[in-house]
Amino acid sequence: MTKTDLIVLAVDDDMINLKLLKSMLLKSGKVKEVIEAKNGSDAIGQLKSRSDIDLILLDIIMPVMGGIEMLKVVRADDNLKQLPIIVLTTDETKKSEALEFGANGFLMKPIRNDDLLNKMATVIV
Repeated sequence: MTKTDLIVLAVDDDMINLKLLKSMLLKSGKVKEVIEAKNGSDAIGQLKSRSDIDLILLDIIMPVMGGIEMLKVVRADDNLKQLPIIVLTTDETKKSEALEFGANGFLMKPIRNDDLLNKMATVIV
């Protein structure tokens, strides 16, 4: 991972998970800002209002719009389809579906700091 001023969009309906992710990312020294969204619909709104997001960390199981639906929307948008997305979930059975719809990486919750930073290094160039 070469960039050290990343802007990350963290999408999760669990506020505790969001706070943990935000804390981990900001302590890493690689992330300048963490934008929070509580479902895919919120996240799409954030993506449309900002063009400076470098990475999406995406939960799968959420109300309103889940992670798989959001993946489909992002990958169908020419302006967003190159954006790296790492799926974070407790549901291992969603891995192949997430990757099939365009996720760049997959991590099982609970997320460990080293695993997250290593995975981020593989998707951000």
